[in-house]
Amino acid sequence: MTFSSDAVLTETTVNPHRRLPGDLAMWCFILAELLAFLLLLGSMAFARGHWAEIFSAGIATLHPEAGLANTLILLTGSYFAANGVKRAATGRPQALVNGFVLAALCGLAYVGIKITEYGILFGDGYNLRTNTFYFFYFFTTFFHMAHVLIGMAILLVVAQRCRSGHYGDEEKVRMAGESAASYWHMVDLVWLVLFPLLYVLP
Repeated sequence: MTFSSDAVLTETTVNPHRRLPGDLAMWCFILAELLAFLLLLGSMAFARGHWAEIFSAGIATLHPEAGLANTLILLTGSYFAANGVKRAATGRPQALVNGFVLAALCGLAYVGIKITEYGILFGDGYNLRTNTFYFFYFFTTFFHMAHVLIGMAILLVVAQRCRSGHYGDEEKVRMAGESAASYWHMVDLVWLVLFPLLYVLP
């Protein structure tokens, strides 16, 4: 049996520079966070299967326009973060600073809308103790909002350090930027799962 040298070359050199973006420690942290959300969402799916009418009635009291607005806001923030990392890789670290600050501002807008939504629901008499649906709604969305705040802090710390020259060289800037952006994308991804589960599906 004979092998083509071109085939061997292709198999051994495909994507030789392909790598995991950012720092491995951040990815371990992200995977741990995703596992926590997976357990929470699994519990909510179990409860929804047993109390479908309660969940349907609860969803009808929410504000899907607020959920949609927050979806667009987080997607916009992810765009700013990703664009900042991409432009910083071409030797423009200030682009990373600008992109991360804009992404953090998107996070602030998300938090503002979510707190306003909580205020409306509390004013209507709904809280964690109302029923099973509201327990999961408030708990999961607050847990997610806490991660939005953590993501904002990470972005702003990296932006400040990049602006002050703390990282020193482009490689360290790239690693820090990719790690921070990866965490922010994780927060965005979780919301893209939560939004249809809590606001769209009957």
